[in-house]
Amino acid sequence: MTTAKRILVTSALPYANGPIHLGHLAGAYLPADIFVRFQRLKKRDIVFICGSDEHGVPITILADQQGVTPQVIVDRFHEMNKNAFTKAGISFDNYSRTSLPEHKALSQEFFLKLYEKGHLIEKSSLQFYSPKGQRFLPDRYVEGTCPNCGYDRARGDQCDKCGKWIDQTQLINPVSTIDRDTPVLKATKHWYMKLGDFQEMIEAWLDTKTDWKTNVLNYCRGWFKEGLRDRSVTRDLKWGVPVPIKGYEDKVLYVWFDAPIGYISSTREWAKKIGQPDRWKDYWLNKDTRLIHFIGKDNIVFHAIIWPAILMGHGDYVLPDSIPANEFLNLEGEKFSTSKNFAVWLDEYLEKFAPDPLRYTLAVNAPETKDADFSWKDFQARNNNELADILGNFINRGLTFINRNFNHQVPERGNLEAPDREILAKIHESRDTIARNLENFEVRKAVTEYMNLARLANKYFNDQEPWVNLKQNRAKCATTLNVCVQVSRALAVLGAPFIPFSSEKLWHILNLSGSVHQQNWDDVGKLEIPSGYQIGELQILFPKIEDEQIQPEIDKLQKILNRQKSGAISTSAPVVEKKESPVDDKISYDEFKKVELRVAQVLQVERIEGAKKLLKIQIDLGTEKRQIVAGLAEHFQPEELVGRKIVVVANLQPAILRGVESNGMLLAAESSDGKLSLVTVIDSTDNGAKIR
Repeated sequence: MTTAKRILVTSALPYANGPIHLGHLAGAYLPADIFVRFQRLKKRDIVFICGSDEHGVPITILADQQGVTPQVIVDRFHEMNKNAFTKAGISFDNYSRTSLPEHKALSQEFFLKLYEKGHLIEKSSLQFYSPKGQRFLPDRYVEGTCPNCGYDRARGDQCDKCGKWIDQTQLINPVSTIDRDTPVLKATKHWYMKLGDFQEMIEAWLDTKTDWKTNVLNYCRGWFKEGLRDRSVTRDLKWGVPVPIKGYEDKVLYVWFDAPIGYISSTREWAKKIGQPDRWKDYWLNKDTRLIHFIGKDNIVFHAIIWPAILMGHGDYVLPDSIPANEFLNLEGEKFSTSKNFAVWLDEYLEKFAPDPLRYTLAVNAPETKDADFSWKDFQARNNNELADILGNFINRGLTFINRNFNHQVPERGNLEAPDREILAKIHESRDTIARNLENFEVRKAVTEYMNLARLANKYFNDQEPWVNLKQNRAKCATTLNVCVQVSRALAVLGAPFIPFSSEKLWHILNLSGSVHQQNWDDVGKLEIPSGYQIGELQILFPKIEDEQIQPEIDKLQKILNRQKSGAISTSAPVVEKKESPVDDKISYDEFKKVELRVAQVLQVERIEGAKKLLKIQIDLGTEKRQIVAGLAEHFQPEELVGRKIVVVANLQPAILRGVESNGMLLAAESSDGKLSLVTVIDSTDNGAKIR
């Protein structure tokens, strides 16, 4: 339980280069909002801060592609995402943007502070340069093969497959993302932060965080084991925060440096908006503040190592108290892919469905300790079978019975029997259990406990049979319905963090004054609606979602998957056309050089359930082990392939076939009768040997 006088909550600043999808929402924004709404009901001093991250290469790349300025891009997506968050019930106290002059000034102030205290060092280094474009190529303007895992679409700052932070000069076969030309190395000067100087302090600080998630601590320990190295805080770009040092007028601050400072500049903007311009200091300069960063696991290094180092280097600001990083959310068993449009975009979702069913579905399946999955069928089932048939059903049955038989008035409570006392006691128990879970950032357990209360309330209503007692024992019937009203009030308040719109609607159905979000959490189970109180008109809280509403969404994603799989057909065994034909589509030698053929040994083979033609094959490439999927099941028994030395294309982009990742392509030939034979090498050839 928190004992801090004030709490400052942030969610990772989303890039303003595209819309928000459900993976983003589930990772950093919904869990934070649920936590914040709960803390507000606990009457704690809490501020919820976020904003658009409007600098960085992804934005300039998109601007180049569309022939507009970066400002046009960030203006478009800042407003789009801000509106989507609002409609989804994400209740930021302030949603700022890093392109504002106030943010730029604060970021420059941080840079100069670190510079003056000797935490920055100037270095000359080699960076990729485009002769054709006559410009340096910052990290994401360069792609190539990851030196760590072999992924062929690694960026010049990080490999999305293995998660390693890499230097662009380490990329194998680098290519400019602007013109697909091969860049050259050229000397350039930059300022670097001496992260290694902070390693001992950061390690000691993290050793005190015994209650943090193991995924965060283990990730950090991996970085410490390798040793923290100097990291550039400037880059050769024109879009961003200008470097405030003479001679660096053509450079800007690296986005990883200025983005987290956006938490502070957003808090300062909030303080000005409420007419208390110095109020931000209470949260950032006062050691009684509990600073909590909600992020996805891809942001752990920035928030748990680099950002604390910046704050330590500055010296005036509080350090993070908690960093509840969540794992990833998948979609229909596949990874979200913004580049392939394989996603459910939040703004598009909100045009068709209400926000609360989505909030509930994502909360009950939150990716807290491992990756989770969103499917449209599960979403439909959660709405229909739980929100509608459990929670909504209890509210509807109880209040309808009162309106019909007790003239819209809360019946008089008589003597309480054991079942009555048990359900009233359960209100207190659930209140405390939900609170304990939310304090520990365990949203899944909290929302499950909430639905269990509604489930128990349904059972109570059934067991008490008020429709029978209406004629046989009206006093007992009245007591049952009185208790149901009290449970309904509790469900309104306890549900407010998870389903805020529906809880507010229920509050007004009960004809209660004010807003459910102004209530006191600790009063749940204590304050009751009195007998004789007039109940409002009943409304359906959760309309059923029909198959015809869901199927178009499923079909849309399946079409994208089908296109993706048909385009990635080469990840299974390639087949030569049965009809012999001349080779017409010739490629250049330079194009052929990009194909990396290597020897691999088959370690293990198994069939893929439900896939008639596909085999899942584990291979040894010498320096690493991989998995590929190949269409060999109709031509070979799995045991026939084990031990063979085969030839694979090692630098293909991974693809998903039947929900299984395939990371490479094996070579095979097809005879005129349709029989496949593998391209193999002699057993003495080393695993990983290049085919020349």
